[in-house]
Amino acid sequence: MILEQIESENDIKKVDKSQYSLLAQEIRDFLIRKISVTGGHLGSNLGAVELTMALHLSLNLPEDKIIWDVGHQSYTHKMLTGRREGFENLRKFGGMSGFPKRKESECDCFDTGHSSTSISAGLGLVKARDINKENHTVVSVIGDGSLTGGMAYEALNNAGRLETNFIIVLNDNNMSISENVGGISKYLNNLRTADGYLGLKIGIYNRLKALPNGEAVVSKIRKAKSSMKQLVIPGMFFEEMGITYLGPVDGHNIEDMTKAMREAKRCKSAVLVHVLTQKGKGFDPAQRHPARFHGAEPFDIITGVPVALKKKANYTDVFSTVMLKLAARDEKVVAITAAMPDGTGLKRFRNLYPERFFDVGIAEEHAVTFAAGLAAGGMKPIVAIYSSFLQRAYDQILHDVCIQNLPVVFAIDRAGLVGSDGETHQGIFDLSFLSSIPNMHIMAPKNKWELSDMLKFAVSLNAPIAIRYPRGEAFDGLEEHRADIAYGKAEVIFEGSSVAIFAVGSMVKVAVQVREQLELAGVSCTLVNARFVKPIDVAVLREFSVSHELFVTMEENVASGGYGQKVRECLADFDTQPELIAISIPDEYVEHGNVDLLKKEVGIDVDSVVTKITSFLANR
Repeated sequence: MILEQIESENDIKKVDKSQYSLLAQEIRDFLIRKISVTGGHLGSNLGAVELTMALHLSLNLPEDKIIWDVGHQSYTHKMLTGRREGFENLRKFGGMSGFPKRKESECDCFDTGHSSTSISAGLGLVKARDINKENHTVVSVIGDGSLTGGMAYEALNNAGRLETNFIIVLNDNNMSISENVGGISKYLNNLRTADGYLGLKIGIYNRLKALPNGEAVVSKIRKAKSSMKQLVIPGMFFEEMGITYLGPVDGHNIEDMTKAMREAKRCKSAVLVHVLTQKGKGFDPAQRHPARFHGAEPFDIITGVPVALKKKANYTDVFSTVMLKLAARDEKVVAITAAMPDGTGLKRFRNLYPERFFDVGIAEEHAVTFAAGLAAGGMKPIVAIYSSFLQRAYDQILHDVCIQNLPVVFAIDRAGLVGSDGETHQGIFDLSFLSSIPNMHIMAPKNKWELSDMLKFAVSLNAPIAIRYPRGEAFDGLEEHRADIAYGKAEVIFEGSSVAIFAVGSMVKVAVQVREQLELAGVSCTLVNARFVKPIDVAVLREFSVSHELFVTMEENVASGGYGQKVRECLADFDTQPELIAISIPDEYVEHGNVDLLKKEVGIDVDSVVTKITSFLANR
């Protein structure tokens, strides 16, 4: 195999040109085979094989720098830099990350995981290069989906003033996770077909033919067709920003790509190479269902069907169903997502209520302020965004929603540990950053029925409110405990006399098992479902502080600014102050791995919590 000859960076340059197509096929076969076992980002990587090969043929790594926007398309890059063996443990705890990591290789010059950051980071590396009087090449690779994010345009605006080389590769496959939306998508579609150019060309040819000796003039122009194209198409969006435009280029043609890179390296300015690729290329199921194979679970190679079929509804499914009910009852209910109608469960809402559904692209900041405008106009907006992505809209939540106390509901999916995508995707900070904002209310459901009840409550609250729920199967226990949602009130599930456990959302399921083990050990336990993280139920804390010697808080959030810290602050004001054990995630970034294993590592699994409590009681 040719692929086996590539053991480190730049080894691809030893491969004969006649074998490039075979190497590309070997890479695709390898990716399909490995990701079918481990899971991972398949579609984006299959589409970027030749593009990546061309970059490695054109650059000298690690001296030259490649910044991969998001980074989920960097698998081929990892293979070409000597990390082929790492795919055995891709995205597993202690194994290779699914994203670029500086600590993993010198050839990964910048850690990425969120969208629209590569041009800003690349511009910084360019400036650092020039200040240090170095002369290496810096390339930022950004997808057309990422180009819907506002940060990309802030960076493009800045890059337009450069008088030094900086290469931006626009990997245009007409997809982000789901199909792209918005003006930039339409603009790039026009560039793909070049209808404006073609129409202008035909008009010019027809007029010239009507002139004396016009045929000869037309003949000369036709010989210079490629030059004519470069004169007409680039004078649009990017050129007017001061960025040289090259393309479109066939991203699956290595010769065309390397030629474009040679041209780009000669520019003494920012230059954008517009590359056309096909997401999922070479694997029919991924080409037919690109959204499904964006982040794929282990699958059957022949059919593309996931190996482990879903048996129970997850929280996203529950949210999806409740949203349809809310919309049917109230015409003012509208839904907003940032390029993830499938991932957030809003696809059915979009199909049934298209006039009340808004996909704003990868633009979380805009999504939130847009929702604020809808709320100010009398609508009831529900914004569905993953926890780690909502971090990007902190200022808009504070400034545009909460200062005005507007009734925007934030449906925060993937809250807590999400597993294989690692530090950039763990949703472990939302309780902390949201609870610091005045006028914000925060809830977390213990099971699937409570998520439904909380959504209905949130829509009726007429104030900013966030509901955070985890990835994975929805807990269907404690069905008999379904007290009505009352503002700022917790729910007492079991009442004991010695230890009071206050659990937030997903940790209620864990707390049930903790209580069972403690009861077997002779420790009488109260179990309280916190429900509200803000406002916190001070009354129930005060009540149990008199009768219990130990409080235990449990949350799937970092310690700083979390629920446990708030309980500790409350206890300081009470006359009777029980001891407190705050079970939370340490104030650190959590790497990739299986969620159950990560919970054990950070000490929030059942056995770890029981051990902490029993050790405390034994040593008091």
